[in-house]
Parts: sequence; structure tokens; C-alpha cells
Amino acid sequence: MSSTTHYPAATVSQAVETHTLAVIVDNEPGVLARVIGLFSGRGYNIDSLTVSETEHQKHLSRITIVTRGTPMVIEQIKHQLERLVPVHRVVDMTIAGPAIERELAMVKVRGKGESRVEALRLADAFRARVIDASTASFVFEITGGSGKIEQFIALMIPLGLVEISRTGVVAISRGPETM
Repeated sequence: MSSTTHYPAATVSQAVETHTLAVIVDNEPGVLARVIGLFSGRGYNIDSLTVSETEHQKHLSRITIVTRGTPMVIEQIKHQLERLVPVHRVVDMTIAGPAIERELAMVKVRGKGESRVEALRLADAFRARVIDASTASFVFEITGGSGKIEQFIALMIPLGLVEISRTGVVAISRGPETM
């Protein structure tokens, strides 16, 4: 008589998390395309992307990427980024320690009368600045966390939201240490 042992199937469900990755790369043609290609080639999504040269003498740029995935997927992304030749460093700002994240948005709102007054009142409450005004519309500049910007945009929709332009997330660690 043969004995068969049945084990319950492992049901490990990992929650999808949002992570902010800071990537230091050589500032040369094609580097951004290679980083983006890594994401698209493997089916990873980028929620936010910013890039700029940050160390002019060394010709290095900093790419800040906000992406989502299970902890295992995030680890895969980091390891694959580290293997790209023009990449010098990859830091997961979400787990590296306390960090500050900000985004800038310009929000155009059309309105007259009471809607106009309400848009100005809300802009003041969110510390958004009027950077352009006409008799029919405003352009507000707002900085802060992505959640704050999302809230502001949601409140502007019924007041006559016309257009939005966002920078994407930038992040930096707190304290005296460098990345």
C-alpha cells in the first residue's frame, strides 16, 4: 500500500507596493532609452519619471522612477537596473530611510463668478500660486506630495479644470548623507 502525503498549496499573496527608485547614470545619449527599455521589455509600469544632470563635472544624471510591484518584482527591477552598464547606483528611496518626495504641477482652470472665487479660495488653502490669470481662466502652480496634488486636481474638476502638466516625483533622503 502506498502512502501519499498531501500538502496544502502555498498561497502566498504579496501586496503590490509603490516604490521610488533613484538611479545615478552616465549622462550620455541612449541611457534613458535603455532604462525605459528595461521596464517596457519586462512589462513593468512606470508611474512617474524625472531625469536631469545633477553632477556636471562627472556628467552624471539622476533618474527618479516611481513604480509598483510586489516586493519580489521591485527587487528584480533594482537588480536588473544595477546590471545596466551606464548605471552607477540604484537606491530604493522607499526603504533606504527617511526621504522627502515632491512634485510640481501646473493646473489650468476656466471659470467665472462663484466658480472663480472658489478656485482661488481652494488654491490658497493648498498653497498653490497663481502664475497666470485672465478674465476667463487661471493657471495655478502647486508643489507637494503626489497625494496633495491629486486632491487639488480632484477639487478643481467641478470648478472648470481644463488642463494639467506635472513634473513627476523627485526625491531626496533626509540628513547629511549622500545617496
